[in-house]
Amino acid sequence: QEKKKVLNSLMSGALAGAVAKTAVAPLDRTKIMFQVSSKRFSAKEAYRLIYHTYLNEGFWSLWRGNSATMVRVIPYAAIQFCAHEEYKQLLGSYYGFQGKALTPFPRFIAGSLAGTTAAMLTYPLDMVRARMAVTPKEMYSSIVHVFIRISREEGLKTLYRGFTPTILGVIPYAGLSFFTYETLKKVHADHSGKAQPSPAERLLFGACAGLIGQSASYPLDVVRRRMQTAGVLGHTYSSILLTMRDIVREEGLVRGLYKGLSMNWVKGPIAVGISFTTFDLTQILLRKLQRGAGMDR
Repeated sequence: QEKKKVLNSLMSGALAGAVAKTAVAPLDRTKIMFQVSSKRFSAKEAYRLIYHTYLNEGFWSLWRGNSATMVRVIPYAAIQFCAHEEYKQLLGSYYGFQGKALTPFPRFIAGSLAGTTAAMLTYPLDMVRARMAVTPKEMYSSIVHVFIRISREEGLKTLYRGFTPTILGVIPYAGLSFFTYETLKKVHADHSGKAQPSPAERLLFGACAGLIGQSASYPLDVVRRRMQTAGVLGHTYSSILLTMRDIVREEGLVRGLYKGLSMNWVKGPIAVGISFTTFDLTQILLRKLQRGAGMDR
């Protein structure tokens, strides 16, 4: 039973991550390109960049780097959602809430631990995805090629460059995302008397979770991207504080560290909403199928 539960969580998480990220891939790529450059961000400039990319490189180039995203996001989302279910159970038994909804603090801790676990296990794939998003096709022909060139030309340590800001960003991001989503589901159940929210309500709760989580951790996301792509864009960023200082000095506090946040307010809620909803509905479907198979026996 326990193995089935873990397998269900892994499969549901993998599907949730793949569907959500593919849906917003062109916006994601555009956001990264602004994050790693000193160009000012605006909706007009973002549209222009998407349009020029489409004209010069073709429609599918808007999804460039999405194969690397899938290689990263499928294990990342699978691990994160599965770990969240396990941490909820562990914290539930530790605090004596077995079978009941966790109280706010353990709810936040479960989300943070889940995000940290997934980020630690899949980080080099995120590094590769960022490199593929900001470089022309000629530079890196495939995911394997990125790994080979980075390790040969910049050293294996480079695969973990930007790891610290990633973890520092994941703690509030994953913590607040899972916390908000679980809290809204609990509040909905308490007030409506319905055990489960509808798919549309799940999407809305997930969107709120994404908005809060991503806004809280966004400056660290910008720092992470700068550190990841420094090797190919001719910069040298040695630490989080020095990277932040350089960005603020060159581009200003809001225009630098929060560059592309307005795009994230469009992309993030959509992606997180789709992700949480897909996970929940896939879990429900798998449980029904297993119950049906058990009754047939």
